[in-house]
Amino acid sequence: MEQELKNKKILITGGAGSVGNALIKKLLKYDVNVIRIFDLSENEISKIRSAFINEKRLRYLIGDVKDLNRLKTAMEGIDIVIHLAAMKHVYACEYNPFEAIKTNIEGLQNVIDCARNENVEKVIFSSTDKAARPLSVMGITKLMGEKLVSLAEFYKGNKRTLFASVRFGNVIGSNGSVIPLFKKQIKEGGSIIVTDKEMTRFVITMDEAVDLICKAIKFVKGGESFVWKMKTLKVVDLAQAMINRYSNGKEIKTIIAGKGEGEKMHEHIMSDEELSRAIEMDNLYVIFPMVDYSNVRNKYQDTKLIENPVIASNMGQHISQEEINKLLETEIDLC
Repeated sequence: MEQELKNKKILITGGAGSVGNALIKKLLKYDVNVIRIFDLSENEISKIRSAFINEKRLRYLIGDVKDLNRLKTAMEGIDIVIHLAAMKHVYACEYNPFEAIKTNIEGLQNVIDCARNENVEKVIFSSTDKAARPLSVMGITKLMGEKLVSLAEFYKGNKRTLFASVRFGNVIGSNGSVIPLFKKQIKEGGSIIVTDKEMTRFVITMDEAVDLICKAIKFVKGGESFVWKMKTLKVVDLAQAMINRYSNGKEIKTIIAGKGEGEKMHEHIMSDEELSRAIEMDNLYVIFPMVDYSNVRNKYQDTKLIENPVIASNMGQHISQEEINKLLETEIDLC
């Protein structure tokens, strides 16, 4: 990565969020030239600026990916774009589908168009496991985003830009995870609200999420989706582990509320069809694009087909409460 990032100019859209914050800390360890943080939230930008007050390589830009002209200005002279900006909450997207389309699809197309026009070196798009066999508006927009990214590779012409996606599960410690909500409910002495006793999810730590982005930057050949080999858990087990950790002996009840709009009982990290065009590396899967599959596949050496894949969160062995507690010990202070 040292060579990949040396003297590079990097733009992070949606960079003031929790994943963006962790990514900035990681990238600053390398000899990068500049990191431009592009975000719609003035408050979050201010928090980031305060956290890195003495860092001269950071630039702070208020803007919206739906604003093509503003994005063009932000991307001038950039080498690597990491696109994190999105509507990420299932509920918000379900009730505001047109806004989700404008941000998650049209906003991404703006990023792609600007990157091609600026001849950016690499674009990494942040997606989600909800894009595999999607049910929700959010998942559908993210799957469409992945399609736009892989097809941009196909029609980019003589531009040098390489495009790829990364799929996250639930990032432990992120603002969008259920952990801060559970923590708040316990601290207030009320009840934890769980959707269903059998609901399962893929989980990834903040460090793993950042590593996945970095590996995508390093390995991208054109149009792939990179997926971390994530652990799975039962949401009710996570709730109980947090009760044990934070209740201080108080009785905290668990209320089963039922699935919300757009929610699935179990998530998938890839579809059966995607599995047929995927390989595995040490700690991640690589899904090749449908278009130009063979050309991209042939650029990978010393890889293997996926053995015993866990592609649904209800498959395999879920992590224990003890293992969940270890994850919380390392990640919970981020919340």
